[in-house]
Amino acid sequence: MQVSILCGGKSSRMQSEKGLVLYQNKPFIEHIIEAVLPISSNIQLVTNTNDYDYLAYKKIKDIVFDKGPLGGLYSALVHSTTNMNLILSCDIPLISTEILLELVEKHNSNFDVSVFEDSERIHPLVGIYSKEILPILKKAIDSSDLKMMRFILKVTHQLIPIAGKKRELFKNINSVTELNELNANLFQLK
Repeated sequence: MQVSILCGGKSSRMQSEKGLVLYQNKPFIEHIIEAVLPISSNIQLVTNTNDYDYLAYKKIKDIVFDKGPLGGLYSALVHSTTNMNLILSCDIPLISTEILLELVEKHNSNFDVSVFEDSERIHPLVGIYSKEILPILKKAIDSSDLKMMRFILKVTHQLIPIAGKKRELFKNINSVTELNELNANLFQLK
């Protein structure tokens, strides 16, 4: 299974490259890679900067620019060597191998997309995406219909429910305030 970590984004709220923000003295991206490695070492980073060059994984640039996560997803799938792809954002340092294994195990191959949902929201950037969706994805990008949730509704998708402490694993850290809260709380989910 190909794993793609979307490192793009303007990171205006964080005011720095989100994947390289430190949590417990380690960049977010390294926490995510650690969680992924027991599942697959076939990892590519979707990034338009050289900031991740210190990592020994394949880097790919966006094919289309300024199209948000949907553009990153498109680039990841175009460059993927497998039909099924684990897609992750770079701002989820609490993600665990266990929850990713749960996603892989519960994914039903009759669906083109499998993502988690909790009582409040769907988590589109911790998901399994099929290369089969590329034509629909290209159409959405060409028409600048860039909302992830609207896109997921256009393809066959599976929503996997999560609850309780597992919800914390999906916490997106998008701002300095959120990072400070995370560091203050140091969630212990193990």
